[in-house]
Amino acid sequence: MAHILKELDGKDWGGSRLNIGQRTLKREVGCTGIGLHSGKEVSIKIRPAPSNFGICFVREDIDPSFYIKADFKNVIDTKLSTTIGSNGCKVGTIEHLMAAFYGLGIDNAIVYVNGPELPAMDGSSAPYVLMLKEAGIKEQEEPKRFIVIKKGIKAKDGDRSVEIRPCKELRILYEIEFDHPLIRRQRLEFHFSGNDFIQEISRARTFGFLSEVEEMWKNGLARGGSLDNAVVIDEFRILNEDGLRYRDEFVRHKILDFIGDLALIGAPIIGRFIVKKSGHYLNQQMLKRLMNNRRCWKYLELNNLKEIKRGIVEIPSIGKLEPSYI
Repeated sequence: MAHILKELDGKDWGGSRLNIGQRTLKREVGCTGIGLHSGKEVSIKIRPAPSNFGICFVREDIDPSFYIKADFKNVIDTKLSTTIGSNGCKVGTIEHLMAAFYGLGIDNAIVYVNGPELPAMDGSSAPYVLMLKEAGIKEQEEPKRFIVIKKGIKAKDGDRSVEIRPCKELRILYEIEFDHPLIRRQRLEFHFSGNDFIQEISRARTFGFLSEVEEMWKNGLARGGSLDNAVVIDEFRILNEDGLRYRDEFVRHKILDFIGDLALIGAPIIGRFIVKKSGHYLNQQMLKRLMNNRRCWKYLELNNLKEIKRGIVEIPSIGKLEPSYI
C-alpha cells in the first residue's frame, strides 16, 4: 500500500492536495470546562492513537480501562445532544468534538473524560479545532478508507427528513424553519473542505429560545447553559452582547451538529445530503438505515485509482497539517 500512498499523496487532483493517509495527534492535549446539561466542571484529555483505532472515549471516573467507540451503533440517547454508551459507561454532548475531528480529518484518537459529558466550551467546535491544531496533526502510514454513495436513501419523520444521493464530493444542503422573526427559513449548501469547515462552520454556536431554556432549567436540564456557550433568543432579539457570528449562524450550527453525527460512521463519506429540519434522532436513524443497506454504498479502495483519476469521485480536501489559527 505504501507505493499507492506515494503515488497519490501530494498530487493535485482537481486543485487541492489529496489527503489519503490516516491522521492522529502529535501529542496529548486537554482542557476543562462546564458541561452544557450537567452544569458541572469536566476535564478532557485527548491522546494520539494508532492507525485503524478510530475515535474512542474513556470515562476515567468510572473505568479508565474501558473504551467506548465513537460509533453510531453505540448511540444511546439523542435528546438535546448525542450520547454514546456501553457497559454502563456513557458520554454525552460529543457532537461538537466529533465535528472537529471530522473537519480536520483526524481518524484516530482517545478522549479521556472525567464526567458524563464533554465541556460545552463556547457552544461551537472552534475551541476544539484550535486545541487540536495546537497539539499538531500527524499523518500515519495506513490510508484512509472512504464511503462512496452508490444509491440514494432517505429517512423521514413527519416534515423532517434526511436524504443522501450519489455525488462525487461531500455536500450538505441543510434547511431549517422556525416561527421566529430572527430565523424564519434558512437554507445553506456546504461543499465540504477542511479549511471551509474551520472558517464557515466550526464557529457557529448552539442556540435556544429563552422561554425553552427557562423551561429546561425548571426540569433540571441545560444547567450549564449560558450566554457564554449558546446564542439565546427572546421574542424579538439576540440576547448575546456580541450578536451573531454569521448572518445565518443558526443553519450553520445545524450543519456542524450534522457533521458531528456523520462522523459516527467512522469513515469520510462522499455523497450529497439533503436535510430538512432534522435533529440528532433523525440523523442517527439515517446513519443506521444507510449502513444497514449495503447496496447503497461501497468503500473506496485505494488499490484502484481509476475512479479518482477519472474524476468520478473527489477525495475531500481536509487541509494542511501544520498548525494554524482560527
